[in-house]
Amino acid sequence: MGRRALLTGGAVAGLGAAGAAVAYRRPTQSGTSEISDTGKAVVPFHGPRQAGVTNEPPAHAAFVAFTLARGTDRTTLGRMMRLLTDDTARLTRGEPALGDTDAPLAVHPASLTVTFGFGPGLYRAAGRPSPVADLPGFAIDRLQERWCGGDLLLQICADDALTVTHAQRMLIKDARPFAAVRWVQRGFRRSPGVHPAGFTQRNVLGQLDGTANPRDAAMETAVWQPDGSTTLVVRRIRAEIETWDLLSVADKEAAVGRRMESGAPLTGMAERDEPDFTAVDRTGLPVMPDHAHVTRAHMTDPRFKILRRPYNYDEAPDSAGRPDSGLVFASFQADINRQYLPIQRRLAEKDLLNEWTTPIGSAVFAIPPGCAEGGWIGERVLA
Repeated sequence: MGRRALLTGGAVAGLGAAGAAVAYRRPTQSGTSEISDTGKAVVPFHGPRQAGVTNEPPAHAAFVAFTLARGTDRTTLGRMMRLLTDDTARLTRGEPALGDTDAPLAVHPASLTVTFGFGPGLYRAAGRPSPVADLPGFAIDRLQERWCGGDLLLQICADDALTVTHAQRMLIKDARPFAAVRWVQRGFRRSPGVHPAGFTQRNVLGQLDGTANPRDAAMETAVWQPDGSTTLVVRRIRAEIETWDLLSVADKEAAVGRRMESGAPLTGMAERDEPDFTAVDRTGLPVMPDHAHVTRAHMTDPRFKILRRPYNYDEAPDSAGRPDSGLVFASFQADINRQYLPIQRRLAEKDLLNEWTTPIGSAVFAIPPGCAEGGWIGERVLA
């Protein structure tokens, strides 16, 4: 218990001394030498920026939001973040968390990343001005309280679902003395090897999602602040799949503004061709309809683009067999007001795709800079 008590200032209770005192030895098992590169892959945790933002998105994710306990102050937050940082650094290396009684579940990191986000409530508890604020309401929103808000966010991603599950379990244990789970949203993408690295995600409606993301040098100004911080918008968007399935392929393409199979804009041949919004058809009508999703979301200046890092979700259907599927839409950008809100306002105004998508959850978080070895996430805000 010595090191854990040191990290938390004695705040954590309920951990058995026997469990915490067990020395870690990587278990041996038959076939260990045959583990694929996917299972062994490690994404460095320490650095000036947090991992899990511009890295290639792994196949599985859990977004875990917490509500801080009443009376939490800056000192308490510092103890919590020291503990969470220490165990996260271990887990992302393929080592068990401190006091982990199921160490074999930690040995395959599978590109595990844990990204910490601070909501407006955490800044209030710390007595600091918040760099983010809740989004304004939009006419298209049908928000449910159970998917909204949050003082602290853990975005846990890996190429193995059990790795995500174990990391989530360990980190919730760490946070339990300080905060209660507010919501958990789990999502998935294509598995490793199904597509080459850099492929564009398909959502449950079959669309390529993220074609217009900033790339290479543009990522620096669009996503990152000079201090290594960024911001995150998480929107839970239900897909109205049963009515979407009634459309023809041509109608779907007109709503999106892209070919369903290739992702090419209606004026182009390849996915990354720039849309031509001046092109007209033989009747004189725009080839790219003004109400198409691509038209409404398009941003020419790379500085004002957002980095879409979405995950699909698929919950149990209802008793009539109607699906409960959609998107955990995660958007990273340097400045929410300058980048995200103008796009979202245009989409809410007259994006035809709104007929088949419904926002039911919304939350915003500041993503603080990373930390060096021996440091902890949030130390610039909470120290």
